[in-house]
Amino acid sequence: MKLSKTNAARLLDKAGIGYDLIPYQVDEEHLDAGHVAEQLHEDIRQVFKTLVMRGDRSGVFVCIIPGDREVDLKAASKVSGNKSAAMIHLRELLETTGYIRGGCSPIGMKRTFPGYIDRTCQDFSHIYISAGVRGMQIRISPDDLIRFARLKVAPLTPDQSPEAE
Repeated sequence: MKLSKTNAARLLDKAGIGYDLIPYQVDEEHLDAGHVAEQLHEDIRQVFKTLVMRGDRSGVFVCIIPGDREVDLKAASKVSGNKSAAMIHLRELLETTGYIRGGCSPIGMKRTFPGYIDRTCQDFSHIYISAGVRGMQIRISPDDLIRFARLKVAPLTPDQSPEAE
């Protein structure tokens, strides 16, 4: 089956970065990472979700975290140089990034925003991120993603002390 390339995939091609496009069945009622992981038959800790945030000082920034976790707002604020941060409103997502909920990729947004990825990504040889549309994931090496998207690696989710591992 021929998969149509997304903008994110074309950008990776242009940069010469290896990845795989992996389709999955979309369920409009369940756009969460758990559903995606189940469809891919993969560990949910390897399926990363892209969260678009707004800091009180920096403005918009992006956090990429494992599908089974919630973002730690204090950690996200600190790493991004803000006193406080919150998710942007869903109605702002398309206008801000060019992507919709359930299809937001850290690659190929309308503008380049500062990006941070949870340090657990380095526990795996590959992770999954949205390809920029619902129903398609990109399987990529975390190091390649970090380099290409110029992400900073940081603890972004609660309970990431070394003892918690």
